[in-house]
Amino acid sequence: MTAQGSTLQAISIERMGYGPEAVGHLASGKAVFVPGAAPGDVVSVEVVEDRPTFARARLAEVLEPGEARVAAPACAGACGGCPWAHLSYGAQLAAKRASVVDALVRVGRFERAEAEALVAPCAPSARQWGYRNKVELACAVGADGNPEVGLSEHGTGRLVPLERCPLAPKAIERVPRALRGALRFALGGQDLGLFRIGVRHSLRTRETEIALWTRPGAFPRKAVAGVLGDALKATSIVRVMAEEGKARKVKKVEVLAGRGCWGEELAGNRLLASAPSFFQVNTAQAERLVGLVMEGLALEPGAFVADLYSGVGTFTLPLAQAGCDVAAVESAGSSVRDLRRNAEAAGVDVEVIGGDAARELPELGRLDALVVDPPRSGLQEGIVEAIAAAAPEAMAYVSCDPQTWARDMARLAAAGYRLQAATPVDLFPQTYHVEVASILRRA
Repeated sequence: MTAQGSTLQAISIERMGYGPEAVGHLASGKAVFVPGAAPGDVVSVEVVEDRPTFARARLAEVLEPGEARVAAPACAGACGGCPWAHLSYGAQLAAKRASVVDALVRVGRFERAEAEALVAPCAPSARQWGYRNKVELACAVGADGNPEVGLSEHGTGRLVPLERCPLAPKAIERVPRALRGALRFALGGQDLGLFRIGVRHSLRTRETEIALWTRPGAFPRKAVAGVLGDALKATSIVRVMAEEGKARKVKKVEVLAGRGCWGEELAGNRLLASAPSFFQVNTAQAERLVGLVMEGLALEPGAFVADLYSGVGTFTLPLAQAGCDVAAVESAGSSVRDLRRNAEAAGVDVEVIGGDAARELPELGRLDALVVDPPRSGLQEGIVEAIAAAAPEAMAYVSCDPQTWARDMARLAAAGYRLQAATPVDLFPQTYHVEVASILRRA
């Protein structure tokens, strides 16, 4: 790997990649990835990384803006949280659909004509800004000994201070600044192991929860709860004692103030979610996913359905309310507890199974239908074989990663399941991320 010198060259930008970068070609014909560029742009770039099959470049100047380029908010790009803010929304939707089609072709080995026919247009989000019901912030001790709040920079892990987040609704848009001031007042320069803060807010229930993720140890509970409650008018403040890192193994959750969980309305149900439990960040678009799954499966009352990676009940409750006999499998303890109380509140009878999906699925026997909404890594080892043995006639697969989804489409095709339709759903405007709701049927 070598980096070229400071020589600039003009190139045309052809499309967006699945990531923050746009794609063009150097004079040599080599593909080059350029952050901050947009399809149709003519730009001046400096190559900063030259590999045998591709290059990466820094955008030096936009020589001729393309039709896809728009003016981004002043704060966009400072933290990396909205890398597609310079693209028109129509261009974002087109690029997201293209990424799903390309994944089916390159990873899933589908013929392009078949992939184009299977993938629907990307379902747009009514809110293109202010849509996130959750803001996740990194927290560290700054050089002055006071808490600093912001985002972890991709690739370096460096904390980038943040004043506001335009992806969050007005009620919590300026939460980074408010948290920084409140914590500095409450902690008084003490390092109490605070490394992450999650803030959830519902536009529907108006509930706000602050979750302080800390290492185990002493903590001024009353002082922090009082200051944060005044600063953000929270309905719930909790402390999550956990290990730092990607695993985030939770040891204990302490309620510092309020009800100790967050409430949201989705698909006609009131759902409660604990701080460690997963919940989609775009509530309205999560409802779109539920609608696509229910419509695509078209199940009759009495159908035996398994909902794997069920979370707090996003799909489980609508399935049960449609008259299905539902077994929900979830490995995260907090989500299992939330699902049980959400099912009870909804008045539905659901078999809630706390355990690993690959281990529990074979115990369920024959299924009429199956819903899977796995993590970004996709279906774990052994799941496809277990699905084939359970032999559901219909299957809904909801994914947040087109690459692992396409890989699993190929694996499921080899196990006798044919992809019938796939709809990209934009849960994450201003970013390259896209959700896919797909329906498969047994051949």
